Amino acid sequence: MIAPCETAAEIIQTRAGYDQIEFAFILGTGMSHVADGLENAVTIPYADLPGFPGSDISGHDPRLVVGIQEGVRVAYLLGRAHYYEKGDPKAMESALETLAMVGIRSVVITNAAGSVNADMYPGTLVQITDHINFNGMNPLIGNASDGGFVSMTEAYDKRLNKRMKAAAAAAGVGLKEGIYMWFSGPSFETPAEVRMARILGADLLGMSTVPEVIMARRLALHITAVSVVTNFAAGFNNGNPSHAETKEVGMQGSIGLRRLFKSFLKTKDDGWNALNSSASLRRK
Repeated sequence: MIAPCETAAEIIQTRAGYDQIEFAFILGTGMSHVADGLENAVTIPYADLPGFPGSDISGHDPRLVVGIQEGVRVAYLLGRAHYYEKGDPKAMESALETLAMVGIRSVVITNAAGSVNADMYPGTLVQITDHINFNGMNPLIGNASDGGFVSMTEAYDKRLNKRMKAAAAAAGVGLKEGIYMWFSGPSFETPAEVRMARILGADLLGMSTVPEVIMARRLALHITAVSVVTNFAAGFNNGNPSHAETKEVGMQGSIGLRRLFKSFLKTKDDGWNALNSSASLRRK
C-alpha cells in the first residue's frame, strides 16, 4: 500500500516541479500573508494532498504554496492542525513526512504565543531556543521498535538559529529568544497555570509547535522556530487572551515576520545551505 505522504509528494512535484525546495515554513494563526508575493507560485489545497490536515479553525488557511522568494525555492504551509482539534498529537505527521519525501531538510515553524515575560510584549518576535512539553503527550508514542527514542538535546538547530539572528540584525527586525511551553488547548491557560509556567522557566505559552518539532526530529529535519507574541497570558500584566486577539495581532506581526524571513533567505551562514545539510545527512 502506498503511504499518503508518497502520494502527496508526487502531487506536489507534478504540479510544482521537481526542483529542490530548500526551506518549508509552517505558518501560525493569522500569518498566511507572510507567503504573499512569491514568484512562480503554485498553490495546492490541503484537500488535494492525502494526509494533510483539514481544519476549520479560523486564522488558518489549509493550502500549500510553492514558489520563489529572494531567489530561493520555498514551500509555505499556510495552516496547521492542532492537538486540540481531534485529540491527536500526530495531526501534522503526514504533512511533515511529505516535506521530507520531496527532499526538504530545513523547516521554519511559526506560532502565535502568549507571553509570561514582561520584555516580550504583544507584537514581539521571539526565536524559540527550547521547549517544555507540559502535556506529557508525545506524538511518537506507539512507534514500532525503537523508532520513538529521538534525541531532543538540540531540537532547535543552532546553525539555523544563528542564521535567523543574523537575518534579524540585517533587516532591523527585533528578535528576542525564549522558551516555549506547550499546553493542549483549546481553552487558554488559567492564571495559576501561568504562574506555574513562569516558575518552570517558560517565556511563551502556546497550543502547537512542540509535537511538530518532535516529529520533525524523528525525520532528521532541521528546525528553527519563531513565535509572534499576540497577548500576555492570563493574569500576567492584566492579560486576558482571546482567539480574536490572537488572530488580529498575529496578522499584524506577520509584517515583521515577512521581513525577517526574506532576510533569512538572503543570509548565508558560513556557506551553509539546505542542500549541503541534506548531503551531510546522506553521508551519515
